[in-house]
Amino acid sequence: MKNLLLFAVAFLGLSFTYHAVSAWQIADDYVIKFDGRGATGTFSELTGEIIFDENDLANSSIKVSVKTATIETGNDTKNKHARGESWFDAETYPTIGFTSEKFAKTASGYTVTGMFDMRGVKKRETIPFTFKNNIFNGKVTIDRQEYGIEGPFLAFAVADDFAVEIRVPVRK
Repeated sequence: MKNLLLFAVAFLGLSFTYHAVSAWQIADDYVIKFDGRGATGTFSELTGEIIFDENDLANSSIKVSVKTATIETGNDTKNKHARGESWFDAETYPTIGFTSEKFAKTASGYTVTGMFDMRGVKKRETIPFTFKNNIFNGKVTIDRQEYGIEGPFLAFAVADDFAVEIRVPVRK
């Protein structure tokens, strides 16, 4: 019994060490860009937890968010409208988040599938990405209308689909 207890303690200690080693910190030079007809820009203040191991995708996870009010289009008027009630409604929905559910290996890298939460709408999205030299690079297309982003004023001048590019350098 004593040997079994020692084995269990050692196993738990190794498991904790293994997962602690797999945790990544988000570096300050990350980039989150969006591009669609009529609106381009960035988001900032990315926070969260990334646990990723190329050899253990089943135990990898990502839970990240950005502050909605950090949207930057390069135009103060557009920024004000984007943060407003008709578009992102940053006051009511202060963050945009993503929580992974599963990872998969592909011919050119990986995919992560999870729940994307924007403007109070949660929708499953799959993001293809690469991981090289401690940098995650991904790109996904988001339909703003699926998340209730209608923007009644001049909405016709803005695309429904937006390409979102994510570049996240990480360190242990």
